[in-house]
Amino acid sequence: MSSDVSDPLSFEQALQRLETIVDRLEGGELELEAALAEFEEGVRLTRRCADELAGAERRIEVLVREGQDWIARPFEEPAEEAEDRDDAWDED
Repeated sequence: MSSDVSDPLSFEQALQRLETIVDRLEGGELELEAALAEFEEGVRLTRRCADELAGAERRIEVLVREGQDWIARPFEEPAEEAEDRDDAWDED
């Protein structure tokens, strides 16, 4: 039951599928080839969900109070956190 990254799953559906895969792998009852296939799908889904979360994070606007007015500013991730996150994905 493999899923391709281009499947039209919503973020929530992809996350639910990932949770199902984790449960199956933790159950320890899959044969080796089936476990490897599930693991590979899980990695693809993890990357997809992480990419979607990163995109959502870039769209977040933080309301900042200046004087008596509220203004919207784009979310700015601290550079150190962005580098740490990027380095984690580059280690694959």
